[in-house]
Amino acid sequence: MSNRRVVVTGVGAVTPVGNDVETLWENIVQGHSGIDYTTRVNTDEFPVSVAAEVKDFDVTKFVEKKEAKRMDLFVQYAIAASKMAVEDANLTIDESIADRVGVWIGCGIGGMDTYEEQMRKFIDKGYRRVSPFFVPMLIPDMAAGQVSIQLGAKGINSCTVTACASGTNSIGDAYKAVQRGDVDYIITGGTESPLTNMAFAGFSSMKALSFNDDPKTASRPFDKNRDGFVMGEGAGILVLETLESAQARGAKIYAEIVGYGATGDAFHITAPAEGGEGAVRAMKQALNDANVQPKEVTYINAHGTSTELNDKYETQAIKEVFGDHAKDVAISSTKSMTGHLLGAAGGVEGVISVKAIEKSTIPATINYETPDEDCDLDYVPNESRQQEVDVVLSNSFGFGGHNACLVFKKFND
Repeated sequence: MSNRRVVVTGVGAVTPVGNDVETLWENIVQGHSGIDYTTRVNTDEFPVSVAAEVKDFDVTKFVEKKEAKRMDLFVQYAIAASKMAVEDANLTIDESIADRVGVWIGCGIGGMDTYEEQMRKFIDKGYRRVSPFFVPMLIPDMAAGQVSIQLGAKGINSCTVTACASGTNSIGDAYKAVQRGDVDYIITGGTESPLTNMAFAGFSSMKALSFNDDPKTASRPFDKNRDGFVMGEGAGILVLETLESAQARGAKIYAEIVGYGATGDAFHITAPAEGGEGAVRAMKQALNDANVQPKEVTYINAHGTSTELNDKYETQAIKEVFGDHAKDVAISSTKSMTGHLLGAAGGVEGVISVKAIEKSTIPATINYETPDEDCDLDYVPNESRQQEVDVVLSNSFGFGGHNACLVFKKFND
C-alpha cells in the first residue's frame, strides 16, 4: 500500500471570530471572543441567552443568491470556506486533475434551520407546501456534495457524521485517502449551523449548555466554575495534497499532517468514558501513526468544551498519555473564544493548529480565572504565547463515544 506524505496547502474558515482565516487568527491570538447574546432565538423561552454566531456573512460573495436560497446555512458556510481554502492553495481544479480531487466534509447535525422551517409549513399548511428542496437542504452530506459541484471536484466525495468529532474524523479520513493514493488532493474539514429553537431546547434540556448569561465568561474551559458549553456555528476547511504535488507546483506548505487516531468509548451515549479511556487510546493511536513521541508534542489543541466531565477526563487522559511531559506541554481550548461549533469544531481547530505552527504562536484559553484541582496542567491562561511550535495534537470527542485526534507537524523536507 502507498504511504505518501501529505501536507496542508490551503485553509479557509467562516467563524464567530472572523469570516476568513486572517481575521480568525488575529482575533484568536488577541484573545477576542465571538460569543455574545444570541439573536437566533427568543431567550425568554430558554435558560440560555448566549451563543457564538457568525456575523456579517455575505453568501453572495461565493454563490449566486438564487442558488443560496436552496442551501441551508451549514452548506453555505462550507462552500465559502472551501472556496477560500482552494484559492489560498492556489489550486486550479480543471479536467486534468478533477477526478483526483476529493471532498470530505463532516457535519454533526445538518440542516436544523431548514428542518424547523419546513416542519412549520407542514403543520400549518400541509405536505404540498413543503419545499421540494427540503431533503437535499437538510442532509449532512450535502455540504460535501455542493462543494464538489461548485468546484468541479470529481474524486471521492464523503461526509463523516460523528457528532462533535465529525470535523476531525473527516480530516483524518481524508488524510488517509490521500496517503493511500485514492486521490492526490482533498478539500476537508467540518461545517455546522445548529443555532435553532430545537437545538437550544435539546441541549438545554440535557443541561449541556452553559446557563451563564455573561457572554464574556460563559465559555471557560478547564476553569473550576465552568458549567457547560456555548453553542456556535461556522466551517473550517483544509486543502490536503501529496507532498510531491505541492512541491511540483510550488505551493505554500503550512504543515504536514502525519497522524490520525480514532476510537470508540463503548460506554455511554453522551458522557465520556471515565478517565478519558477512549481519548487515551485515540491520542496514542495518532501519535503512533505519526511516529511521534509524546515529549515531541509542543501544543495540544484540546477538545476543551467547558463541561465538567470533558475537561476533567481530557486532563486525565493527557496525563495518562504524556506522563511526566504532561506538565510541560502547552494546552489550550480555543472554544473559549469560538464557542463549540459541534461538527465544525475539528475543522476550525485544524485550521488553528496549522496556523499555530506557521506563526509560532500558541493561542490562549481565555476566561481562565479559578484553577480546578482536577484540571492542573498548563492551559496557556488568558494570553497567547510566542513559542516555536513543531508538533500539534488536535483532539475532538463526540456524543456516542467518538474520539478523534490529529497530529500536525512543521514541514521539514
